[in-house]
Amino acid sequence: MPSERAVPAAAAAVMAVRCVRLARCSLPALALSLRPSPRLLCTATKQKNSGQNLEEDVGPNGQKTDPPSAEKTLIEEKVKLEEQLKETMEKYKRALADTENLRQRSQKLVEEAKLYGIQGFCKDLLEVADILEKATESVPKEEIRDDNPHLKHLYEGLLMTEVQIQKVFSKHGLLRLNPLGARFDPYEHEALFHTPVEGKEPGTVALVSKVGYKLHGRTLRPALVGVVKEA
Repeated sequence: MPSERAVPAAAAAVMAVRCVRLARCSLPALALSLRPSPRLLCTATKQKNSGQNLEEDVGPNGQKTDPPSAEKTLIEEKVKLEEQLKETMEKYKRALADTENLRQRSQKLVEEAKLYGIQGFCKDLLEVADILEKATESVPKEEIRDDNPHLKHLYEGLLMTEVQIQKVFSKHGLLRLNPLGARFDPYEHEALFHTPVEGKEPGTVALVSKVGYKLHGRTLRPALVGVVKEA
């Protein structure tokens, strides 16, 4: 009986030795096959890094956390620059509008200076025109005869001078106002008196003591008139 039990034990020992030898021989090849390749290591590293980024972006409650401080600073600087740009553009537009308004006002002043720069000179010439008008009106019509050639020629010369000076006035925008029978206008007429006149409508001009003048539509001298009032 002891001899029969010893035989299987010896066979088992031999089998164990063979297995150990076989394992020793195949162990280096198995280790080589199990060694990770560089590509797998790079892929694993990228996955690890992306996992870390996801963990940084996502908070404990599943909400995204704030970006890093450098990115946040850049965003704040961008917002500030956009606000400064907007403010600068508004100031630029206002400056352009002010410049355009100033240019238009200056141009208007220059044009008015061209139009009304002769206003003082025209006022002085009006006195000359008034004298010529009074001189022609003072000459009796019955005295203007062929047998009185000196008076006749003088009278005709005064008329020609008066006509010529009115042409010069019209050329420079100075118009004569003789509002006899017209409606009284306080912007163009100056009432010297009010009197009732039969057959005349109240508020109309019944008498013109001195004619008025307008320079380019602006009243240079109002006409001195007498106005009809109700009886």
